[in-house]
Amino acid sequence: MVRRLIYFIVAALVLAGCSSERDNILKVYNWADYIDEELLGEFEQWYEEQTGEKVQIIYQTFDINETMLSKIELGHEDYDVVCPSDYIIERMLKNNLLLPLERDFGSSPDYIGNISPYITEKFNQIDGKGKNANDYSVGYMWGTVGLIYNPKYITSDEVATWEVLRNPAYKGKVLMKDAFRDVYTALLIAINQEALDRGEKDINTLTLDVSDESVALVEQYLNSFKESVAGWEADFGKEQMTKELAWLNLSWSGDAQWAIDEAAEIGLELEYAIPTTGSAVWFDGWVIPKYAKNVKAARYFINFMCKPENALRNMDMTGYVSAVGGDEVLENMQDEEEYDPIDATYFFGPAADSVFVNPVMYPHRPIIERCGMMHDTGTEKLLRMWSRVKGDSASAWTYILICLVFLGLIAAVIIKYTKNYYRRQRYAKKRKKKNQKK
Repeated sequence: MVRRLIYFIVAALVLAGCSSERDNILKVYNWADYIDEELLGEFEQWYEEQTGEKVQIIYQTFDINETMLSKIELGHEDYDVVCPSDYIIERMLKNNLLLPLERDFGSSPDYIGNISPYITEKFNQIDGKGKNANDYSVGYMWGTVGLIYNPKYITSDEVATWEVLRNPAYKGKVLMKDAFRDVYTALLIAINQEALDRGEKDINTLTLDVSDESVALVEQYLNSFKESVAGWEADFGKEQMTKELAWLNLSWSGDAQWAIDEAAEIGLELEYAIPTTGSAVWFDGWVIPKYAKNVKAARYFINFMCKPENALRNMDMTGYVSAVGGDEVLENMQDEEEYDPIDATYFFGPAADSVFVNPVMYPHRPIIERCGMMHDTGTEKLLRMWSRVKGDSASAWTYILICLVFLGLIAAVIIKYTKNYYRRQRYAKKRKKKNQKK
């Protein structure tokens, strides 16, 4: 909190014209709670060591992609580095809002080469209208869309398909992530799984499909179980799961890991599954916006974040999964006592055909091969569909949850930083324990 206050003061001074030249300032715009903030100061020192030049970071955060995009596209804000999601990277490329990332780091190593081939391959699939996203962006974190579930009430066999959402026995115990693009992509793949298995459709092409027919199929599927949905949530779902107010939550793997860890602290077991019928993957990445003023420092910052030791620290602090692969990351993520062996060759290479890693973070290869990425297509059409589905789904449970969330807002503000502190302590403890085993 102290460091963030310092950043705020520095930013105010810059905006007031009391700062030194802009060339010595690096403006970073990132998601909240999405980095080990100690790395920011360490980068300033490292940058001076590498280039002989001083730089001071102004660090600001956002909560949704569209807020960040609006500031750049409409406000022409001069952020040097931002961290949008995959479909926003796609939109920014189409709208010529990104500068190419020249990988010229002088005598410094090119750490961007540590990015997993899987991430590079997926970024190749971003539709940049003739521009390769890997020339303009570098993966930061990634994850999947799946189901957080309580094994006390729901079995692992049931969550092997999305059909579990349609089970009337779970009415009022289902939460849905209020993320229309994520849900649409995941269900579209699942609905078309037989055609994909027969080779009649290609998953990379399918995820671009927003035809009236496909949108109608997904809408029909959602309508078939919407009466069971207790709430459409942006962030409260994982907490409702830890309190057993819900048994099933369509959510992101990062939220799932948070919920699993929090539940374990109070003796509650939660699990996460990606239905074998297919789902979606998501990615966030570093980019340099069109109106950046300190492009050189921005390039070095992105390179610095790709150092394996920094990637591990960011994972420890946030609970999300870095796009950085390689032997060092794999070695640190393995735990033979806690996990069963899985095939993670897609991410770490041929030697990772039987490794002991967390399947929430690194899904088994046969599962991930049935997951496709989201695209910036059919936004207005999908929003209308989403609104229709949610429009008549309000139930008594929905209002109860809304009241609970409202009553918890004040308490949430008070405990937010406390919970983040303990989360970071937990990850640091796990890392220390792992290092002691070596």
